[in-house]
Amino acid sequence: MKLLSFKFDGQVKFGPKVKKEEAVWDVLAIQETLQVLPSFPSTIIEGISLGFDFVEQTRKLVDAAQKSENADQYKHTFKEIEWLSPIPRTPKNIMCIGKNYNEHAKEMGADAAPEHLMVFTKSPTAIAADEATLPVHANKTSMLDYEGELAVVIGKRGKEIPKGMAYDYVFGYTIGNDLTARDLQSKHKQFFLGKSLEGTCPLGPYLVSKDEIPDPHVLSVVTKVNGEVRQNGSTKDMMFSVAELISTLSQHVTLEPGDVILTGTPAGVGKGMTPPTFLNAGDEVKISIEGIGTLTNRFA
Repeated sequence: MKLLSFKFDGQVKFGPKVKKEEAVWDVLAIQETLQVLPSFPSTIIEGISLGFDFVEQTRKLVDAAQKSENADQYKHTFKEIEWLSPIPRTPKNIMCIGKNYNEHAKEMGADAAPEHLMVFTKSPTAIAADEATLPVHANKTSMLDYEGELAVVIGKRGKEIPKGMAYDYVFGYTIGNDLTARDLQSKHKQFFLGKSLEGTCPLGPYLVSKDEIPDPHVLSVVTKVNGEVRQNGSTKDMMFSVAELISTLSQHVTLEPGDVILTGTPAGVGKGMTPPTFLNAGDEVKISIEGIGTLTNRFA
């Protein structure tokens, strides 16, 4: 199921994409009007904490709407809504994995691939939506860079998770752009400030439940800047698998429903180009991941 979060009439809502239509089902309105279920989550994080039961409940609501006298009253076209990140606010900082693709590690100057996870975080206030116009922060950085990544969304609380059970804690997947101010990274000798400027973590457009992506390691990751392909990789090239990321992170941090893990980026970032090429006002970045869709942002 492809879920999205959005605003309609000033209210934050969520729902599944209408099949074969550029529209979303307003499941909160369906439940309020038709009273299909004894209860239904009011936020998407409450929903994903129910795991696959949430998907089944959502399907029941959509089925009831389709059988009602006026199904269209429960749909909103994409032109009518304001897109939000599928997870509008994470419970804690977004957890990010650095240099998880060998070729990217090389282009960033690493002599060897890391033996252990390189972990850093981004502030939840950096989260932005698909189709949002984002600032280049010209007053703070002249080196804003893109990083297209598969993002894992946690669906169940857990700690010290065995690698073999890691996927039990995944609700689904989305696309992330780990936008980075490279000069701030260098200046402050750490990642947090350079990774956490407002709007530097767009996510979306959809949160795809894991039943639709049984293997997260067979997905193409393509990033285009102004129509030019910059990154053309595959999640099969991750050095640390999704299961390893979840297991290792959970040895140190309790994972919670709604937590987002950015899994690393393939080669082709702006810093790795000759000469280095960073984002400017007027640029457009599109990141496409097989089975999820395309995350699009423009910069001003």
